[in-house]
Amino acid sequence: MTSTGEVEGRAGPPLWWARRRDVVWDVVLGGVSALECAWEGVGFARQAGVPTAVGVLFGFVVGAVLVLRRRWPVAVVLVGIAVAPAAMGFLLGVVGLYTLASSEVPRRIIATLASMSLAATFVVMYLRTRGDVEADHLLVVALSGFVAVALTVPPVLFGLYIGARRRLMESLQERADSLERELSLLADRAEERAEWARTEERTRIAREMHDVVAHRVSLMVVHAAALEAIAAKDPARAAKNAALVGDMGRQALTELREMLGVLRAAEKPVRPVVAVAAAAPVAPPATSPRLRPGGPPGRYPHVGSFEDGPSLGELEVLVGQSRAAGMAVEMVVQGEGAAYAAEVEQTAYRVVQEALTNCHKHAPGARVTVRLAHREGEVAMQVENGPCDGKVAEPGLPSGGNGLVGMRERVLGLGGVFVSGPTDAGGFKVSAVLPGRCP
Repeated sequence: MTSTGEVEGRAGPPLWWARRRDVVWDVVLGGVSALECAWEGVGFARQAGVPTAVGVLFGFVVGAVLVLRRRWPVAVVLVGIAVAPAAMGFLLGVVGLYTLASSEVPRRIIATLASMSLAATFVVMYLRTRGDVEADHLLVVALSGFVAVALTVPPVLFGLYIGARRRLMESLQERADSLERELSLLADRAEERAEWARTEERTRIAREMHDVVAHRVSLMVVHAAALEAIAAKDPARAAKNAALVGDMGRQALTELREMLGVLRAAEKPVRPVVAVAAAAPVAPPATSPRLRPGGPPGRYPHVGSFEDGPSLGELEVLVGQSRAAGMAVEMVVQGEGAAYAAEVEQTAYRVVQEALTNCHKHAPGARVTVRLAHREGEVAMQVENGPCDGKVAEPGLPSGGNGLVGMRERVLGLGGVFVSGPTDAGGFKVSAVLPGRCP
């Protein structure tokens, strides 16, 4: 990284200067001051009785001190005060006071040196004009005071103004840089939060697709297996099962189309109506959540709404579908239903749905009990299956291994409790407790 004022491919400014033009400017001022003091050194040499060359050399060195004004402004002003009795260093004194006042030197030092310069200039002017001007004493004092103020106060005030202005500009630049860094940090955080929201939404959509489609397809496979077994023996029942398979396939396609549709557009898709055979207790397709701006209160706002999802009132129809597929399912409801949040009802429905799907996959022929308990401020559900009946053939349904993980994520995401595992009787149990309202 190059230093301040350094041009790429070249060396930076030497010594204490920040920019190359500062070097040029100070050298020019120092040269002019050296020439001025050298010219004034001729008169000083005559008055002091020293060789002219000595006076000229002395004046040249004194004037050249101005080159150091940015590095040692106090020393430059002190030199100007020291040579004031020799009547030399006009440019040195004025520029030195300006540089001192505009630097970061404490104000008390500036005031002290400015007062010393004012007093020295006044004394020198008073002593030089007292014998040259034929006037009263007050006129000499007034003239000396006017010259002293004119040579001291304006450069000090102008230097204070330039210093304050420079500090203000540096402060504004620092604030602008700080604001730019904060905006960059906020942009990075916003990008991280957006990526997190996209990941959350993708996970939620994948969970919805797994719960919705896997349940329908599992029932279709079960019915297809039953259809294959009874096709030749009982044509009427085979036709009924074929109708069920067709209805469930259409429902699965509808729900899959809805799920994919919300990924392509934010607008609410039109949901087609699926005809259900009157003889079969098949539920209307469980709708997936419509994705739209907004989300559950108290969370990061991402796409998604639960208002159009399934509810606890549809559990009876869900259980009826499993019964129609040949599963022995018993449903027990305890307590009186209450008005739960839409997220809670949909999560409870999905837990029961996925648990029944797992029973179709892993426990064919087993008796299943679905329990739903309405308690004060919460709702609990449990799906338990007994040991598998060895007489029933394994349906051969594939398993992705994400069912229990998805259920746990849903329940824990709402601040609930989820427990699953084998029972002592050789079956499997899935239990969940959800708060009535989202946290």
